[in-house]
Amino acid sequence: MTISSALLVVLSCVLAQSLGEVARYDNYRIYGVTVNTHEDIKALQSLDGTSDGLIFIYMTSKLAEDSQIVVAPHKFADFEDYLKRNGMTCKVLAENLQQLIDMERRMMNLAKSRTQGFDFDNYHTLDEIHAWLKSLEQDHPDVVSVISAGNSYEGRDLLGVKLSHGAGRPAIFVESGIHAREWITPAATVFIVNELLTSEDEAVKDLAENYDWYVFPSVNPDGYVYTHEKDRMWRKTRQPYGSCVGADANRNWDFHWNEVGASNQPCSDTYAGPKAFSEPEALAVSSYAEKLKDQVKLYVSFHSFSQLLIFPNGYTAQHVDNHKDLKEIGDVAAKALAKRYGTKYTVGDIYSTIYPAAGTSIDYTKGVLGIDLSYCYELRPKNVFQGGFTLPAKQIRPTSLETLDSLVALVNKAKELNYFGEN
Repeated sequence: MTISSALLVVLSCVLAQSLGEVARYDNYRIYGVTVNTHEDIKALQSLDGTSDGLIFIYMTSKLAEDSQIVVAPHKFADFEDYLKRNGMTCKVLAENLQQLIDMERRMMNLAKSRTQGFDFDNYHTLDEIHAWLKSLEQDHPDVVSVISAGNSYEGRDLLGVKLSHGAGRPAIFVESGIHAREWITPAATVFIVNELLTSEDEAVKDLAENYDWYVFPSVNPDGYVYTHEKDRMWRKTRQPYGSCVGADANRNWDFHWNEVGASNQPCSDTYAGPKAFSEPEALAVSSYAEKLKDQVKLYVSFHSFSQLLIFPNGYTAQHVDNHKDLKEIGDVAAKALAKRYGTKYTVGDIYSTIYPAAGTSIDYTKGVLGIDLSYCYELRPKNVFQGGFTLPAKQIRPTSLETLDSLVALVNKAKELNYFGEN
């Protein structure tokens, strides 16, 4: 590329941002790339952050498994040639990502035209979620308190709620939406909050009444707003770094930061940031959790997608001291999750179950804060064939119900193993 053409590209990007254009993914393909050797994995990883025409939505660390990558039309030939030169095979999982996004948007608009007020079968904007959280304090004044962990880079509130039926109870901390495009996570979180407040199911009532809940549905509010208004596939925060924007807030926590499974490239979706806790969102949530570390017995982080229930460590293959218990509890929780709809989850530590990843929230809460029960749910779907990040809204309710079933079983098994002590 010549200097003049490169300058035109930069100027067009700046102009597009200044005009507030919405990112489109017309004819962008989603490729599945099978990796058969560790060299294949390294070859794919070397592409991450090298072009805005490549978006890695799932990077496997396992052999004979597919990584999933969004590729712009002008990169098809280069991308396929690169794979061929490196001896890798691929298949096209979806021909036009924009069609999936447009369908999701049409369904959202149709649903909103049919419903009045806040409901639990549709995706909502940040303002709608925050307004609903504030309404809970009025509707349930004896149980609900609106809380804030702090502010985002762009000044938005990291708003949450505390649910409490009295002092002296062990606490459960829920962090959701740290990756902006994972819309099912805030949706499932608010559904679960509503169930904790209104369900007549005795198991759910026990979960609600015997534990304090600190719940934050969207801890990356800038990114979440950006996915609604500008770019549906946005993952990171919105703090600028040179010509690129944002860091992966789930690679930014100050525990073995940037050792593995993260990028030093600011344009990469897994950019760890220039230093640990450079992102005010990650720093705010960690600081809030630290104040409660003696009370919090279970920390839960909601992500999507893959249908996994994972726990530390992510930065090393070495097992944590209570690995056996975490696996046993997780297996019970996954079994309970499968009962309602048959949804299968895989259980294990981050490093060996999904991929190496340092600087994650649950590694930090376990390794620094000493919260022995630290779990991450990778919610529905299993893969892009079933919706990927654009999971149809009709799956919010079943996803949420089976996840709540799982949480009930997880807490009860952990209580049996004395992780909550005496209530």
